[in-house]
Amino acid sequence: MTRLHTPRWAWALTGSGHFFVESFELIRTLEHCDVFVSKAANEVLRMYKLKLDFPETTRVLHDKTASSVPIGGFYTGVYHTAVIAPATSNTVAKCVAGISDSLPTNVYAQAGKCLVPSIVFACDTAPELETMAPSGMVKVYPRPIDLENTAKLKTYERTRVVESLAELIETITARQKVISGDG
Repeated sequence: MTRLHTPRWAWALTGSGHFFVESFELIRTLEHCDVFVSKAANEVLRMYKLKLDFPETTRVLHDKTASSVPIGGFYTGVYHTAVIAPATSNTVAKCVAGISDSLPTNVYAQAGKCLVPSIVFACDTAPELETMAPSGMVKVYPRPIDLENTAKLKTYERTRVVESLAELIETITARQKVISGDG
């Protein structure tokens, strides 16, 4: 991948519907963002009937290779921040275990290897949650292992785990200030 002049956001979408639409809208507010769409995220896009229409400074990269070729930009300084939002319990567990076999987990792994800060919006953060499904609000009950993995990920270097949409927005806003030199 050629080096771009303006460092970019690397935003990975997983197969979670938890605040998916809101995360999708948040991407639209960012300039210079690459959206990494996993195979599972493609399914969620169809369920929520969302179109990949972003500002012209946004690039969309689909999960079409076994080795996640699109993440190579981490090695050439293309990205200043990795965001995985929303992050399924599966993605969080793989990140904790060091498994990078999907586009989102590769984004997280390569960000870590290249000392790029990561923001992870974990879906499973409390014993009982309400979330919007395509058919309306539903209650979910994360398993103890899901909660343990979220807690473990919070201890990882250069990783900020957020637990709410408000916290995601706040963290991205703070990161924008750091990037622009105002923070």
